[in-house]
Amino acid sequence: MKETFTLGRIAGVRVAVNWSIIVVFLLVAVTLAQGRLRLTYPGYPAVAYWSLGLATAVVFVASVLAHEVAHAVVARRHGIEVEDMTLWMLGGVARLKSEAPTPGVEVRIAGVGPLTSALLGILFAFLAAVLGMLGVPGLMVEAVAWLAGINITLALFNSIPAAPLDGGRLLRAYLWKRTGDPMRAAVVAAAAGRGLGWLLVIYGFVSMLATGNLSELWMALLGGFMIAAATVEGQQAQLRSTLAGVSVRHIMTPDPVTVPAEMSIEQFLAAAPYGHHRHTAFPVVTTDGTLVGLVTAARIDRTPRQERNATTLGDVMCPVGEVATASPDEPVSDLVPRLESSGERRVLVLDPDRRALVGIVSDSNINRALTWLAATRTPR
Repeated sequence: MKETFTLGRIAGVRVAVNWSIIVVFLLVAVTLAQGRLRLTYPGYPAVAYWSLGLATAVVFVASVLAHEVAHAVVARRHGIEVEDMTLWMLGGVARLKSEAPTPGVEVRIAGVGPLTSALLGILFAFLAAVLGMLGVPGLMVEAVAWLAGINITLALFNSIPAAPLDGGRLLRAYLWKRTGDPMRAAVVAAAAGRGLGWLLVIYGFVSMLATGNLSELWMALLGGFMIAAATVEGQQAQLRSTLAGVSVRHIMTPDPVTVPAEMSIEQFLAAAPYGHHRHTAFPVVTTDGTLVGLVTAARIDRTPRQERNATTLGDVMCPVGEVATASPDEPVSDLVPRLESSGERRVLVLDPDRRALVGIVSDSNINRALTWLAATRTPR
């Protein structure tokens, strides 16, 4: 799920936002301020409706974030690192650096999300009841009650057995347990997600034509998101199946050409694109050989021509702490999500003991491996 911008980090995990959650945020605020709150409790000034509508929308997004944080916490407890979390229309996606090792772990990671939303729903329902007994204005009680209902709805919806929902991961775990084939289970879950998505699209359009209510198109839009996300999951499952048993060292470009951080862009370009400089991405090192970052042709091209003589490669590189890394013996299937989320579309391969640079992986390395594997392996 493509991100729009980054919110920040929680416990070292990057939190990103897809444009669809922004639309949902605005929709929640407008629907509450101009609809439910105003109709249920008329007579308040407009600023009261809008303030409470916006505040409720913020708490709703925070509830979605709590749902994803729960996934991340459980994954970490089972030794699985979390790449990032992206909030979007259906709730969110916590992207893991590796797959769950067993169906049981998959169930725990997937199930904790709907459980968290359900518990939040119960908590908000209890809070609404307490506020009502304390005589708090009904407008605020209504907003808290809405949060209770939406969290329960989020828990139920995410439990539907179809990818990319949490229920899809639960279905995958069940089929994995039954068949012993996690890749086949993932493909089935993705197919269920596409099927549900098409049902929502058809229902949305038919309802819109039958009622003349354009708001029914939101259901079709939701279905479209599910189809796209489930298709991506299915493709990734097939990719992992093809790359099964292949380690990073088998596909990486070993001993990549490095460039000194203190070299000016002008000096660097004088030697490109010939000889060693025929590549488009280069690890950047200091005079003592310490790896400090990665520079690409795209980053260099963004530097104005008049500034290239006074600007060094170290000035424009992506710092090593922001570059995706891998170890040589790591499965390529675990590397692919990192490569796809990398802004530089490169992964640096480091020796796990010395942390020394031993290789680099790009999309072309993956594509070459897939081409050869497809030609030499008999499909299952």
